[in-house]
Amino acid sequence: MAESNEAQPRMLWRRRFAYITIVFLIVLYAVVSNFLINKQMLKEFLDNVPNDYSQPVADALRDLVSSVDEETSTDEENNNGSSDKKLNILLLYADDWRFDSVGYLNPEVHTPALNRLATEGMLFTENAVTTSICWISRACLATGQHYARHQTIDLSSPVPFHKYWDETLFAKLKDNGYVTGMVGKWQPGIMRPWMFSHMNSYSGFHYQGENHITDMNERDALDFLRNKRGNGDEPFALFVNFFAPHHKDGSKEQYFPQKTTEHLYNDKNITFGPTCTEEAWEKMPPFFTDFNDGRVRWRDRFNEPSKAQMMIKNYFRLISGVDMACGKIIEELEKQNLIDDTLIVFTTDNGYYLGEHGLADKWYAHQESIKVPLIIKDPRMNKNLIGTRNDEFTLSIDLAPTMLQAAGIDIPDRMQGTDMSQLYQFKDSGANANEAWRRSFYYEYPGIINNRHHIPVQALVQKDFKYIYWPGKDYEELFHLPTDHYEERDLARNGTMNETIAVILEDLRDTFKKAREAAF
Repeated sequence: MAESNEAQPRMLWRRRFAYITIVFLIVLYAVVSNFLINKQMLKEFLDNVPNDYSQPVADALRDLVSSVDEETSTDEENNNGSSDKKLNILLLYADDWRFDSVGYLNPEVHTPALNRLATEGMLFTENAVTTSICWISRACLATGQHYARHQTIDLSSPVPFHKYWDETLFAKLKDNGYVTGMVGKWQPGIMRPWMFSHMNSYSGFHYQGENHITDMNERDALDFLRNKRGNGDEPFALFVNFFAPHHKDGSKEQYFPQKTTEHLYNDKNITFGPTCTEEAWEKMPPFFTDFNDGRVRWRDRFNEPSKAQMMIKNYFRLISGVDMACGKIIEELEKQNLIDDTLIVFTTDNGYYLGEHGLADKWYAHQESIKVPLIIKDPRMNKNLIGTRNDEFTLSIDLAPTMLQAAGIDIPDRMQGTDMSQLYQFKDSGANANEAWRRSFYYEYPGIINNRHHIPVQALVQKDFKYIYWPGKDYEELFHLPTDHYEERDLARNGTMNETIAVILEDLRDTFKKAREAAF
């Protein structure tokens, strides 16, 4: 009898230990699996733990369940939607449009639809292209690759990146069940019927009869959303490739806006930047001559004050027209209750000189040429980040990985960009992104074949320094961006070189070479 009484405490302890172990494992599984089991059942189970067993332990576990429950609720509140859901995709992609030619950064420019989009999504203030010319930049978007890898430069021959078409953004989406549509400007190579589910390609003009090209872009985009995106069971991806505000080649007036925007800017005298001067032109490297294509186009547009005002106003009018079209396309998503299921991206293919450094158009490595707008509205966006600005370096080669991730599609190994949703999707996006995101990027412009008036250039861009290398001239430039925002003072020469700058320059040369090698 005494022996039996001694065994009872041991048995009771074993039962308590087994009970505690089972409960602990259940809770651990629930936490690790983010409570895929029924949390309410677990709470009821803990509430029924017998007092003569281990009520204090049960109370502690109950507190743990409650705390994780609160954490989960907070995450669900901050992070809208599931990252596993296949989103529809809308890319609004304009031409020759630099980063500050939008109303949210420049109040002189009328872009209410894009301003609204920025307040409903995230604005990326340090977004750049990796090559600033139309067809190469568009190939960078499609492939998620630097020019050095996709090698698309000569459009008169078979386009190199078409060899790997199955690994492009467009092919991946279509092959994974998306209804894909492309309207407007294409350019990188001949379009084939199998490239998109629906496509209508046209560019190179502002008016076709009475029809303005931006109105045509809007019309065809709305037609896709209303009639061609499928039965609603399949996700869709629509790429609206605006030609505007690209100039009309061979025309004296260059820019022909819609009649609906002709009244805009009439009462304004548009402000030009501080480097729109002869002095800034004279500071350009010595191999920049009056025959340089950027200088020729500057004379076509900006060499006289009255002409310059006419040109920039019509350029801004074209921008305002695209803004109106973007607003109507987004409004159609709202009418069809698609807005909460659609990733919306607005960006452009390259920046644009508006007289800065005595130049017009794009190509070279100044901020005006390489920085472009980027707004992303994503239903998964952390609500605390909606309407904010992000100053990380984001690039044109990041667009394809970002859209593929939103579609739940594996990113091909040949893509060199990075999914940008990590910058905005989760509660701790900012902290993690600052540790893991890029600190610099490589820029390249290979020139145009058989055109000596386009000068190839390469660059390494950091937040503090920009190192520019002109490979055909073996010529270097160095700018300290925080104190020389407009890139007027080349630290590599003009008597500014000292021991400190020499050390920085040598370090940048090494980093630049590594970045250039990695681009292949």
